[in-house]
Amino acid sequence: MIRASADPGRAGRTVSRLGPSPLARLDEDPALAAAVVAVAAASGWVGRLLASDPTSIDVLADLDRRRTLVAGDAAALTRWRRLEVLRIAARDLTGIDPLEATMAALSAMAASVLDAALGLVGSTGLAVVAMGKAGANELNYSSDVDVVVVGRDGAEAEEEAARRCLGVARSALRIDAALRPGGRNGRLVRTVDGYRSHWERWAEPWERQALLKARFLAGDDELGRAFEEAAAEHLWGRPFDAEAIHQVRTMKARTEERARLARGGADELKRTPGGIRDVEFSAQLLQLVHGPLDSSLRVRGTLPALTLLADGGYIDPVDAGWLRASYRFLRRVEHAVQLDEDRQTHVVPAGRGERDRLARVLGLRDTPKSSAVEELDRELAACRTTVRRIHERVYFRPLLDAFGQHDAPLDEHAAALRLAAFGFTDAERTRQAVSELTRGLTRTSRLMVQTLPLLLDWLSRSPDPDGGLLALRRLVDADARAVAAACRDSPETARRLCLLAGTSPQVAHVMGREPDLLGRLGPTRHRGDQGHPRVPLLAPARGDRDDRRLSLRRAARREVAQVAAADVLDDLPLQEVGAALAAIAEAAVVEAVAIAGPQVPFAVLALGRAAGGELSYASDLDLLLVHDAADDKGREEALRVGEVVRRVLQGTGPADRIYDVDLDLRPGGRSAPPVRSRASVVAHVERWAEPWERLALTRLRPVAGDVALGRAVVDALDPLVWQPLDDGARRAIRRIKARREAERLPAGDDVDFHLKLGRGALSDVELTVALLLLEHGLRHPRTGEGIAALRRAGHLSVEEEAALSDAHDSCERIRNRQTLIAGRPRQALPSGGELVALARSLGTTGSGLRDVYQRTTRRARRVVERRFYGRSP
Repeated sequence: MIRASADPGRAGRTVSRLGPSPLARLDEDPALAAAVVAVAAASGWVGRLLASDPTSIDVLADLDRRRTLVAGDAAALTRWRRLEVLRIAARDLTGIDPLEATMAALSAMAASVLDAALGLVGSTGLAVVAMGKAGANELNYSSDVDVVVVGRDGAEAEEEAARRCLGVARSALRIDAALRPGGRNGRLVRTVDGYRSHWERWAEPWERQALLKARFLAGDDELGRAFEEAAAEHLWGRPFDAEAIHQVRTMKARTEERARLARGGADELKRTPGGIRDVEFSAQLLQLVHGPLDSSLRVRGTLPALTLLADGGYIDPVDAGWLRASYRFLRRVEHAVQLDEDRQTHVVPAGRGERDRLARVLGLRDTPKSSAVEELDRELAACRTTVRRIHERVYFRPLLDAFGQHDAPLDEHAAALRLAAFGFTDAERTRQAVSELTRGLTRTSRLMVQTLPLLLDWLSRSPDPDGGLLALRRLVDADARAVAAACRDSPETARRLCLLAGTSPQVAHVMGREPDLLGRLGPTRHRGDQGHPRVPLLAPARGDRDDRRLSLRRAARREVAQVAAADVLDDLPLQEVGAALAAIAEAAVVEAVAIAGPQVPFAVLALGRAAGGELSYASDLDLLLVHDAADDKGREEALRVGEVVRRVLQGTGPADRIYDVDLDLRPGGRSAPPVRSRASVVAHVERWAEPWERLALTRLRPVAGDVALGRAVVDALDPLVWQPLDDGARRAIRRIKARREAERLPAGDDVDFHLKLGRGALSDVELTVALLLLEHGLRHPRTGEGIAALRRAGHLSVEEEAALSDAHDSCERIRNRQTLIAGRPRQALPSGGELVALARSLGTTGSGLRDVYQRTTRRARRVVERRFYGRSP
C-alpha cells in the first residue's frame, strides 16, 4: 500500500513514527491504513500531526463522524480545526467525497470555528457573514475566510467584541475582514442599515460583485438573515450596467497582470490567464447581467451557476461543461498544493520531486509513454488553454446564434440585455453589423464567424463599443481581406484594432483607407527614421498644385493616424507623441512651401508648441512668414507664396484641412501684413514690441523655406527678445494674461474643467514657465524641459516642479485623448456619456478623472499664483 502511494518515502517515514498501538490498528483495519497512507503521502504537516496527536488515528478510523467542537480556549479551537481538516482531507484523498462535498465541509468547518469564537468572547449580538469562497461553500484547505461583521447598533462595545472574536478565530483560520466598507481602515462592525447606506452611496462595482457570495455564517441568525436580504435587494434590484462591468473587468485585468509578473506567475493556478478566476469571473458576470431579471441565477456557487446559466441558454452548454470540468481539475490541483504544508499558495511547485508527488496525489502515474509529471503538465496546459478560450468568448458566442436565428440560446430580450450590459447600446444596429460581417460563404466570412465573439469582447472593453463595431464594419467593407488576415495571423493585432476602433473611429477610418497600416498595429513602438520622431513623409509629390495638395493631405493624415494608434495603444510616451506630431507638421510645411515654389527668399518660422516640438492633436500651427524681397514685385511674390502655403495647409473647409494655421502671433498682430520682411520684423520688435510679444518670440524656430533667412531672423531677434524684463514689462504680461482669462473662455465651457484656459491648466503652466525662462535667460523651447531646467537652476522647488509637470502632462494627455475620441479638437472635459468614454479610455472613471484634473490643476495654480503673479496663493 505504501509503495503504491503518492510518496512512498514520506508515507513510510510517517508510519514508522507511529507507536505500537496505532500500527496494530492499521494491521487490523485496511480502511484506516488506506486513510493514513493517503494523507501521510500527500501532506507533510498531516504526517507530523499523526505522529504528535494520538487522537488523529481515532479521527481517521471513523471518517463519517464529525467530532463535536468543545472549545474552552483558542488552543482547543486550533486543535479541533486541524483534526477536522484531517478528516476532510482523508475523505477527499480516498475518494469518499467529490470536490463539492470537500469544499462544503471546509466551509462548514470555518462556520463552526467562528461560531465557537463568538461564544468564547461572550458575544451574542453579532453576526458574521461570509464572502468569497466561504460564502459560496467553496472554501480551500488554506483559503482566506473573507468575512464582514454585522451588529445591532454598531457601538464601540460591538466593535471591540468583534475584534476579540476575530482574533480568537485567527488562531485557527486565516480570517480576512478587508472586504468591509472602507477596507482595513473602515469600521469592523456596521448595522444592516449602515451597510445598506454604504452600498447606495459609496460602493464600487466590485463590492456589488462581492455580494454574490454573501452568506450568513455564524452568530445572530436574525441579523445574518437581515443582512442577506439587504444584500440581495441591493444586488438584484437594478441592472449591472456597462460601466460597472467595465470597471470590474479592468480590475481583473490588473490583478491578472500582477499575477503574471509575480514570482511563480507562470505556474499560478488562480489569477493568471486560464486559471480559476477566469471560470469564476465568467459565471459571475453573466449572473450579474441576467440575474436581475432571472431569479434562477441567484446562486452563490460557481458550479451551480454554470449549470443554471447553461440551462437558461446564457452560455453554450458545451462551454459550460468544459468550464465545470476545468474548474474541478484546477481546484483539485490547488487543494493538493495547499494540503502539502498547509500553506496559502496557488502556485504549482517548480521542483521535479514536488511536482511528481503532486501528480501522484492527483491520481496520475508513470506510463511507458510518459511520466506522471509530464501528464500533469499536459493536462494543466490544455485546461488553461480551454478555459481562456471559453472565457474570452463566453459573453458573446450565444449572441451569434441568436442573430443567426439557429439554435439560438438567447431570446431577443436576453440578447439585448447582454449587449447593453457590455456597452452596446443599439441592439438592432449590432444585429445588423454582425449579420453583415458574417454574411456569405467566403473564407473571410467564415473567419469572421469564428473570431467575432473575440472581436465583440475586445470592442466591449473599448470606450465606445457601438462606434467601434461600426468602424470595424466599415473597415471590412473597405478591405475585408486585410482585416481577416489581421485577425487570422495575429490575435493581438486584432485586439489592438478593436481597441483603436472603439476609441477613435476617425483614426480607424484612415486605417481603412490605408489597409497596409493594419499590419503595423502589432505591439511595436512607433518609430520614425532610425528611432527619431521625424517621419520620412511626404517626399515631394508629382502633378499640379491640387494633386500635390491632395497627396500631402493624405500623407499627413496617414502619419498622424499612425501616431494616434501608437498613442491609444500605449506604445508611445506623451512627450514622443508631441514630438512626432510636430515633426509631421514641419514636414507638411516644408512640402507646402515646395508646392508654392517661392521665387524670392522666403522662410517659415514656427512659434509656440510647433517650435517646441510638442504639438497636440488639437493644436493650431502658429507660424511667422518672412521674406527678404528687395522691391514691390518681390513683395507681391512673397504675399502670393504665403497665401498658397496657408491654403495648402488650411484648405477651403474642414473636409480638406490639414492644419489650422494661425498667423496672429506675428509682430504687429492681425493689423500687420501676413508675410513680413525681415527688416520690418526686426524693426517692430526693436521699437514697438509689447512684452507679451517678446514672450511669444522666445520660442521661434525656422522650419521651412530659405534656411539662411530663417536663421538670420532668429539671430537678429535674439538679443531683443532675451533682454531682461523690468517691472513694467512683468506687470504688462500679467495684465494681458488676466484679461485673457476673463475674456477668452468660449461660451458654455466650464472654467473649472477647461484643459487649456482653466486655472492651473495648460495655458497657466506654459505661460508661467515661459515667463520664468525669459526672466532667468534659460532657453528651453519644450515646456517639460523648461520646468526641469528651472528646478535645476533653483528657480522652482522640487514640489513646484512636480506640480507644474503633473498638471501639464495630465491636461495634455486628457486633451489628446478627448480629441481622438471626439474626432475634432476639444479643449474641455466633457460630461455625461462622453466623460465616461474618455475616462474609460484613460483607465479610470468619470469622477476619478475629474478628481485628478482638479487635484493636479489646483496644485499647479498655487505655483502660478506665486511664480507668475508674484503673490501668495
